[in-house]
Amino acid sequence: MQAFTKAQTLDLFAPPDWFPESHPPMPEVVARGRRPTVQACAFCHLPTGIGRPENAAVAGLPAEYIAQQVRDFASGARRSAWTGAYKPTDLMVALAKEVSEAELADAAAYFSRLPIKRRAEIVEVERVPETRLGFVYVVIDGAGDEPLGQRIIEVAQDHHRHELRDPQVPYRAYVPKGSVARGQALVSTGGDGLTLPCGSCHGPELRGLGLIPPIAGRSPTYLLRQLLAFRTGARATPAGVPMQAVVAKLQLADMIAIAAYVGTLEP
Repeated sequence: MQAFTKAQTLDLFAPPDWFPESHPPMPEVVARGRRPTVQACAFCHLPTGIGRPENAAVAGLPAEYIAQQVRDFASGARRSAWTGAYKPTDLMVALAKEVSEAELADAAAYFSRLPIKRRAEIVEVERVPETRLGFVYVVIDGAGDEPLGQRIIEVAQDHHRHELRDPQVPYRAYVPKGSVARGQALVSTGGDGLTLPCGSCHGPELRGLGLIPPIAGRSPTYLLRQLLAFRTGARATPAGVPMQAVVAKLQLADMIAIAAYVGTLEP
C-alpha cells in the first residue's frame, strides 16, 4: 500500500505512483523530470500514461507521433483549443521548449509500449449535476442540476481520488440525448458528405494506422478539444491537414456527437 502526503501529490518533479506494479520502470524524465524546467511527464499523464480529462492519454500512441506532438508544442504549431491561458497546455509548451531529444525519445518509447483503456462511462442526458470550475477541471458541487445544452461534462466518479492522481479512478461523461447514435453515423459514413469516415485514416476500429493515432475509447472532452483545435487552426501542422477537411463543415453538435461515440469504443 503506497502512502503520500498532499504536498507529494502536487510535486511536479516527483508525482505519486500509486500502483508501481502496474507499469514497467519509468525513465527518469517520466518519473522525475529534470529540475528546474522539465517537470515529470507522469505528473500530468500519470505513470500509466492514461492521463486525465484535462490533458491527454498518451499510452499506446506511436512513439514518433508522441515526439512530434511535443515538437509541435515547442514550435507553436500545436496550441490550446481555447483562447487565453489553459494551464495543462501552458505546462506542456514550457516543457516542450526545454526537454532534450534524448529525454523525449525515452518518454515516447515508454508511453508507446503501455496499454490504453477506456475510463469514461458515456451517459446521454438532458440535465446534469451542477458543476463548478476547479483548478482546470469541472467538479460537481452538489447544489442541484442544470440543463446540459450543447456540452460534454466529464467528471470523476470520485473527485478525491482524481485530485490524488489515482490512475484507476473512473469518469463519467454526460452528453446530449442522441449523441452516440448521431456520432456513430458520422464516424461510420461521414453523414452524407458532411465529413469523412474516421476509419479511412484511423483504421476500421479507430485503433490507429501507422503514425495515425488510435482514438477509440479516449476521453470525450479531450477528443472534442482536438476537433475544435483543428477547426480553429490551433493545431496547424502538415500532418494535421487532413483533419482540417474532416472538421470544415462540422457544427459543435456534430463534434460532440463524434467525441461521444468514439468515447464508447474499446481501445
